[in-house]
Amino acid sequence: MKYLLFYEPADNVLERGAPHMADHSARLREFHARGDLLLVGTLENPQENGSLSVFRTREAAEEFVAGDPFVRNGVVKNWYVREWDEVLAP
Repeated sequence: MKYLLFYEPADNVLERGAPHMADHSARLREFHARGDLLLVGTLENPQENGSLSVFRTREAAEEFVAGDPFVRNGVVKNWYVREWDEVLAP
């Protein structure tokens, strides 16, 4: 089982995110180094569709959100986690 974290962007996400990008990226690297964050990236047309991250556990996804500068500073207007039953996992 994996956990998908979806971020819905606030208006002007690129401009709003710029001042917080370094701290957000550091958090991504931290969770990836721990083995909790498996994949991350923006969806097609990020201003409209946002981004997606794949986490090893729901707890890790929720911990990430709780301290993410993008969430704390209004770059993300909404987020949610969905359980994903990965069928072709190695």
